[in-house]
Amino acid sequence: MIRICLLLILAFLGRNVLAQEQPEVVFGPPFDFPLTLSGNFGEIRANHFHGGLDFKTDGVSGKKVLALADGYISRIRVTQGSGYVLDVTYDSGYWTINRHLSGFLSPIAERVEALQYEQESWEVEIVPEPDEYRVRKGEQIAWSGNTGYSFGPHLHLDMFESATDDYIDPLPFFMERIRDTQPPRADGYMLWAYPGEGVVDGRQGPKSYPVDQKKNIEAWGKIAAGIKAYDYMDQTSNKYGVHTVILSVDGQEVFRSVVDRFSQYENRMINSWAYSGYMKSFKDPGNTLRMLHPAHEDRGWVTIDEEREYVFEYILKDRYGNTARYPFVVRGKKQDIPSLKYKNKYIFAWDRVNYLHDLGMSLIIPKGLLYDYVYLNYQLRGDANDVAFTYQLHDQTIYLHDYCNLSIGLRNMPVADSTKYYVARVYGKGRMSSVGGRYENGFMHARIRELGTYTVALDTIPPEVTAVEPGGWAKRGEIAFKVRERETGIASYRGTIDGEYAIFGLEIMTNRLICKPDPKRVKKGEKHTVEITVTDRCGNVTVSRETFAW
Repeated sequence: MIRICLLLILAFLGRNVLAQEQPEVVFGPPFDFPLTLSGNFGEIRANHFHGGLDFKTDGVSGKKVLALADGYISRIRVTQGSGYVLDVTYDSGYWTINRHLSGFLSPIAERVEALQYEQESWEVEIVPEPDEYRVRKGEQIAWSGNTGYSFGPHLHLDMFESATDDYIDPLPFFMERIRDTQPPRADGYMLWAYPGEGVVDGRQGPKSYPVDQKKNIEAWGKIAAGIKAYDYMDQTSNKYGVHTVILSVDGQEVFRSVVDRFSQYENRMINSWAYSGYMKSFKDPGNTLRMLHPAHEDRGWVTIDEEREYVFEYILKDRYGNTARYPFVVRGKKQDIPSLKYKNKYIFAWDRVNYLHDLGMSLIIPKGLLYDYVYLNYQLRGDANDVAFTYQLHDQTIYLHDYCNLSIGLRNMPVADSTKYYVARVYGKGRMSSVGGRYENGFMHARIRELGTYTVALDTIPPEVTAVEPGGWAKRGEIAFKVRERETGIASYRGTIDGEYAIFGLEIMTNRLICKPDPKRVKKGEKHTVEITVTDRCGNVTVSRETFAW
C-alpha cells in the first residue's frame, strides 16, 4: 500500500511538472507522425547556441511540414547555410523559422524560381505582405528536406517570441507528444584557478577530471568549476543539451544555468560560457548572458581557504524534471600560488578600449568585445622574404563578441596586383584560413573576431571546377560540378546552359554546384553546352565548359 501511494504521489508530481512547463498558447505538431528529436534547444555549437529543435523525419526528405497554428508566411528564403527556409508568424505572439526544407508549395515555389531567374542568383529572399499567404493550423506549408548545412534529413524549427524577438525553447509546446523519462548524465568535471589568486593540483590552467575521480583534488585560493554533461530521451540514441545545471558547495548554491531563451546579441556569448564542451559554473565579468545566474557577487568563484574537504555537487535537470546528482570533493590544501608575469602593454581589459601597436601591425578592440581580462602571450616572427611578419596576438584563441580592426603591413609584394593578398589566420603546422581584408597604402586591413595568430598571404590560384560524371547527367536528371577552393573561399559563381542563365544551387556539404534543368528551357533529345564560372575572394576565376546530351 505504501509503495502504491508513493507511485501515485510521484505520478502526480510528474503531471505537475508537465503542467508547469505547458504554455498557455497551444500549438499543433509540425508533422502528422510521432515526434522525436535529433537536437534540442540551446545545445553547445561552434560560436552559437543551437537555436531550436531538430525533428527527425525517418531518414528521408519530403515529409509534409505543417503550420503550428493560424498565422501567415512572413519570409521566404533560399540560402547556402539553411537551404530552403520558410518563416511563419503566428497570431498567438510567436514566429518560427523552418530550415533545411526540400521545397516550397505552389504558388511560392513558382515565385521563388521566377525571382532566381530574374536576379540570376540561387540565393533569394521574399518578404510577403501579411495577407498574401495566410495559413491555418495543421495546413501543409512546405516539404521537409536536407538542404544547406545539414547532416541528414530533418526539420530545424526555431521559435521566437514576437514581443522581444528572443529565441525561446519550443519544447514546452510539444512535451506531451515527446516521451522523456531519462535524466541527464555527466561526462566529466573541469576546474579553473583564478590567475594569480588560486591553484588546483599545482597548476592554474583548466584541468579536467572524470566523473568517477578517485584521486583527491587539492586546491587553494580562488577556484571555479564546470561540467560536461548531456541529456537523453526515450527511443533515441542522440545526445542533447542540458536545460538546468546547478552547482552547490557545502550545501549552498553557487551558480545556476537555465537554457530557456537568448537574444541574437547574446548568441556569441556561448564562447564565454562554454569551454571545450564544458559548461562553466562561473561568469566572466563582460558576459551578460541571461541564462547564467551566479548566487553571489563572486560570479561563481569559490574561495578555498581552509584545510578541509569542500563538497561540490552538481544537479542536472531536463525540461521534464528528470534529475541527476553528481557530488565530488575538493580538498583544501595550502600551497604556493604562482604570481602573474606580464608586461602592462600586453594586458587587455574587458571594460575599456584596447590598443596594440607594433612593427607593421595595429589592433584596436572597442569596449565590450572582451568578456574578461586577457594577459597576452604576444610574439612577432618572420623571415626577410615573407610577405608580412606573423603576429601571435595570443597563443590561445580568445573569442571576441564582435569584429574589430586589424591592420598588417606588407614587407614584400611578389605580385603587383594588390587584390591577390589576404589576411590569414595561422594555426598549428602552418595551416591557414582567410579572414579577407582590403589593401590600402601598404597595409592589409581586416575585421577579426578571434585573437590568435595572423599574417598576410597571397592567393593567385583559381578554384578547381570538375564535372561530376557528365555521362550520367541525363539519367540522373541533374548537372553537377565539384568545386574546390583551398585558400580564400568562393565569392561568386554563375552557370549557363546554351548561353542562358541556369539555376545552380551550391550543396555546401559536398561543395557541389547542382542544376536540375527546366524542360521548358532545356529541350530534351538535343546536345547542350553548360558553362560554370567560379570566382574566389581574391578575384581568381575558373571557367568550365561541358557538352552533354539531354
